[in-house]
This record gives sequence, structure tokens and C-alpha cells, in this order.
Amino acid sequence: MAAPDENTLVHEDEDEVEEMDASDSDKDEMDEEGKGEEGGQNEVYVPGVQSLQQGEELEMDRSAYRMYHECQTGAPCLSFDVLPDAEGELREKFPLSMLMCAGTQADTALSNRLIVMRMHNLYGTEKENEEEEESSDESDDDEEEEKKPQMELAMMPHYGAINRVRVTQNGEQSLAAVWCEKGQVEIFDLRPQLEAVHSSTAMAAFIKQHKEATPLFSFSGHMTEGFAIDWSPKVPGRLVSGDCNKNIHVWEPQEGGTSWKIDQRPFSSHTKSVEDLQWSPTEATVFASCSVDQSIRVWDTRAPPKSMLSANEAHSSDVNVISWNRTEPFLLSGGDDGFLKVWDLRQFQSGHPVASFKQHSAPITSVEWNPNDSSVFAASGADDVISQWDLSVESSDIGEQAESLKKLPPQLLFLHQGQKEVKELHWHPQIQGTLISTALSGFNVFRTISV
Repeated sequence: MAAPDENTLVHEDEDEVEEMDASDSDKDEMDEEGKGEEGGQNEVYVPGVQSLQQGEELEMDRSAYRMYHECQTGAPCLSFDVLPDAEGELREKFPLSMLMCAGTQADTALSNRLIVMRMHNLYGTEKENEEEEESSDESDDDEEEEKKPQMELAMMPHYGAINRVRVTQNGEQSLAAVWCEKGQVEIFDLRPQLEAVHSSTAMAAFIKQHKEATPLFSFSGHMTEGFAIDWSPKVPGRLVSGDCNKNIHVWEPQEGGTSWKIDQRPFSSHTKSVEDLQWSPTEATVFASCSVDQSIRVWDTRAPPKSMLSANEAHSSDVNVISWNRTEPFLLSGGDDGFLKVWDLRQFQSGHPVASFKQHSAPITSVEWNPNDSSVFAASGADDVISQWDLSVESSDIGEQAESLKKLPPQLLFLHQGQKEVKELHWHPQIQGTLISTALSGFNVFRTISV
């Protein structure tokens, strides 16, 4: 992770990124390389603080990233999730590979797809052996060809746009829970698609079938569409789903792994749409919810449906997203007011967060704690910015840096831009420091020098 005085700021405009490492160790190099033909100097661009002037352009400094890739899947994906693989934990060595499941939001209901994608041969932004002697142009071309990223897509037709996707492993099953605009929550077994992205023979057979996605199980009891859904990390197959009518239902897996028992009595103390749900990572019967009614609530399935802990005015407007820290008693929330707030669950009913940040200039669309570093989290906003934060940073000595940097909170590590209408982000739990984000303009896969 970058030292506390290394606030790395990123800006990307369409396909271009302008990033600079503001650490003192790189300042001399930046001063030298940043001079233009007429003696001018590049400056750090801070979204929300500065604006581009006429004639100014943003250029990508790839040294601010350890890895950066882009991809598209045709129709945009509003939601996705990372599938576990057998490649190992906390890996960093290139080339890297990953598995994801995503759902499209196409213009017509018949054009949507439930997608399993395998991205592999992912290399970093810098050559691993920079000290090697320069090779011939021909060998350079061969090396570039060998380092091209690869992607396989196994796509099943799905009637209706997919609002949210969450995946889990239940024994031998890789399951996806899907909230769709039809007002149903569906469960899919992803094994045929996973086989297809790993084998050309299986892929050929899969494409030949070209049949609509058939769920293992579906639930229409919500009566309307929704977005909130989460698998329990403690009880395989346990699910919770929430809808735009304020109702929350808990699903219990039945023997055989192909059916669920759903309590018809909803948890319904919210007064408006339930926007997000998160199971506790440590307590099997506890989950949290957030809502358009501006509240965050913590429930225990053993208690009566209307019994819960509540922060009733958690944000000044809709609370869009929450994330539960895996190792600390902290809950992270993001709202339409653009605020990011950290809640200590030991003091939850006080109604006061232990930390609050207002760096984004538009509603927060996604938040997530880093699964391997309990002090680090990431967020995305409707301002087309992705931010990375570290709560362990208490001060930042920026010395003689640009005046604009002094306005930033010391906990802010990195700002990344370039995608249009960022919808969701996830840390890859098995690849150190790697973020994946989806937007109307496609996917970004990247690791910054700050994490």
C-alpha cells in the first residue's frame, strides 16, 4: 500500500486517463517530465475541484496503475459479481485470471443475457523485468502478442433486464441470484457456463444449444421489482431479498440444493424502497438493510419481523448502498447526498457515524470494503468517479504540493475516472488490491499503486 503521503489522483476522459503520484519521492521526476514544449508543466487534476480549460487535455500516466484493462459485453451490465476460482488466494503474479457473472440491461427485454465471463492473460502496466536489454522490434511485437488479454463469454438469453446479480458457492453448485425487472428473484446454476468458458469443446456445445436461461428456482412473492439481494457468507444457500415496496424476505435452502423455503411474513419496517442488503460476516442470523426512507436497519431473523436496530436519519436522502466490514464491526453506507459514512455497530443506535466523507459530487452508486484490508474501501458515484480510501491514514504531509491537494481528506488514496455512469464495483477477493467496476461504457479491471 502507498505511504500516507502518497495521495494518488486519477482522471480519465473517455479513453484517456491523467494520473499523478503526488509523493515527494516522485516530485522531481514529475517536474522534469511534466514540462511541455513551451516550458509549461502538467498539473494534478482533481475532480470536483478543478475543471478543464479550453485546449487542455488529459493523458494517461500508466505508472499510477499496477494493472489496467477495459472490456465490453455488448449491452451494458448494471450489476455483476466475482465468482470464486481455484487459482489461489491473495495472488499478485502476472498473468492473472478471474471469473465473473453479470446481467445485462438491454434496450429490449428479449435482448438481455446472463453472462459468465473468464478474463485471463492479464498483465500489469509495466514489464516485470525493466532492466533487461532492449530487444529487437520483432521480439517486442511477439511479446506484445503474447501479453494480449483474453476473454471468453458464455451468455444465456434472459427475458427481462437484470437489476442485480449475486453469486455463491453451495457445495458443488455455483449459484447466481438474479433480481430482474419482471418482479422475480431467480436462482441459476452456473456450472454449464463455467464449463464453457474453460473449454472450447464445451463452449461449442453451449453455443449450439442457445436456449433461454432456465432458473433452478424463482420467487414471485415480492409482487414488484427490486434491487436488494445478498447471499449469507455463514450459511450456504441462505438468501435475503428486498423490493421497491419496502418488503424483505429471507430464503432458507432445502435439502437437495434446488429449492428454498421463503418466509411469507416480510420484514417490513422500512417505509419506502429497500435499496441494498448485507448479511453479517460473523453472525448467521443478522443482516442489514438500507432504504429510500433514509434509514439503515440491522435485523436478526430470530426476532419478530418488526424488531431491529435502526439509524433513522442515516443520510439526508436515499441510502443507496451498504457494505459490512469482514473483520471489524463497521458498516459503510453511501447515499443520494453524495456522502460516504462509516458506522460503528457498537454505537449504531446513537445515529452518529464515526466517519463521514463528502468527496463525490453526485449520488453514491456502490461501496465495498477491501476483503483483505479492513481499513480500506472503495466507492463509486454518479459523478463518474471511483474513489479509494484508507481509514488508517490520520495525516498527510503534502509539503509544497499543489494547493488543490490540501483540500482533500488525508484518507483519500486515489480517484479514478473514465467510465460513464459507473453502476457497481467489487474488489476481487483472491487477487490483491484489484478492483472491477461496471458502467454503461463497459468494465474496468485495475489495481492502483495505492493499494
